[in-house]
Amino acid sequence: MQKIFVINGGQYFAHSGGAFNKTLTALDQSFFTTGNGFELQVTDINQPYDPAEEVAKYVWADTIIYHFPVWWFSMPNKLKEYIDVVFTAGHRNGMYYSDGRKSATPDLHYGTGGLMQGRKYMVTTTWNAPETAFTLPGEFFNQTSVDDGVLFGFHRMNAFLSLEKIKGIHFHDLEKNVTQQQIDDYSRRYLRHLEQSFISSELSLAS
Repeated sequence: MQKIFVINGGQYFAHSGGAFNKTLTALDQSFFTTGNGFELQVTDINQPYDPAEEVAKYVWADTIIYHFPVWWFSMPNKLKEYIDVVFTAGHRNGMYYSDGRKSATPDLHYGTGGLMQGRKYMVTTTWNAPETAFTLPGEFFNQTSVDDGVLFGFHRMNAFLSLEKIKGIHFHDLEKNVTQQQIDDYSRRYLRHLEQSFISSELSLAS
C-alpha cells in the first residue's frame, strides 16, 4: 500500500471559499482508496490540528500532496502558519535534523539536513491569473513558469526535508472567468494526472 498524505490549503477568507481545492481533495479521496492500493490521510488547514500529529503524518507518508490557491503570489496565511508550526515541530522528529552545515564547513552543504529521503511530494495550485500570463511574451510573469517563479521557495522548502518532487499541476483562471465546464474539465485532467503519476508509473516499474 502506498501511503498518501493530502493537505488541503484552500483557506476560507473574504470572497474565497476554497471550493476547487475542496473538489481536488474529494477527487483524492475517491482515487486513493485501499482498492487502488493506497492508504490516505487528509488535513484541512481550516480545521484545528495538533502539530505532533501532523508531523507524524509527514513521517508516515510515502507522498505528500499539497493543494492551495495562490494569494498575492504566495501561500494563504493559514497554510503558511501550518508550515511554520508543523515544520518547527518536525525538527529532529523525523522531518529534518538540522540545516545540514557542520561547524568545520559553515559555508557549505546548507539544506542537506532533511530526514525524509525516499519520500516524495506533489503540489497543485489554483489561480485567478490565466495560463497565458506565464507563457506569452510581454505578459505579467515574463514567461517564467509557476514552478520556476512563484513556487521556487516552496519547492526548496520541500527539498530541505529531502523530499523528491513529483510533477504537479496548476489550474488557471478560476475566479474572474470560471465556468462549470472549466471546473469539470480540470477535474478530469486532475484524475488523469493522478493515474499517470501514481498508477501508470507503478505499472511501468513493475513490468
